Amino acid sequence: MKRILLAFVLIIAATGFTFADTIAINHFVIKENPFAKDEVAVIAVDTAGTIQENVNGVFTFSLNGFTEQLKFDKGTAFYRRKIEKSSFVYARHENDNGTHSMLYYIYRHDSKLTPVKISWIVLISIPLGLILLGYLFKRLIIIALIIFCIFLYFNHSNGLSIPTFFQSVIDGLKGMFS
Repeated sequence: MKRILLAFVLIIAATGFTFADTIAINHFVIKENPFAKDEVAVIAVDTAGTIQENVNGVFTFSLNGFTEQLKFDKGTAFYRRKIEKSSFVYARHENDNGTHSMLYYIYRHDSKLTPVKISWIVLISIPLGLILLGYLFKRLIIIALIIFCIFLYFNHSNGLSIPTFFQSVIDGLKGMFS
């Protein structure tokens, strides 16, 4: 009886060690890389915005459509591609909890990079606002069309294509309902 009890206790203790806690990146931000010029860093954070220092290892991200293996060390990974001019960066990470994506506008000024997060709500409200303005005031429809064309040209010239635009909005809607 003692052997059965001892074996049972050892099995229970062994199963406690076999279930390791998996590390998942559910939230991340993009910031300027403090160690390299014209580069950005991807930082794993929690919902409060504090760095998750327990995130270590290689994680797969899609940055502007290109799959990158980013090596995280204490919650920070460096994206080694130089950013020559102001542009959009669409970062996407998929894990067991789902797909997590962010759209940033990297503003380059005085050899510094300033990432600005673009919400999908702002991204969709600009064209909808222009359509509403043109609908309400028939005389302003030409001005609304010109502003809309400028908006499309600005997005396209800075690296935000139409598929990326819609993917960002769709991911935002999925995140809202999940």
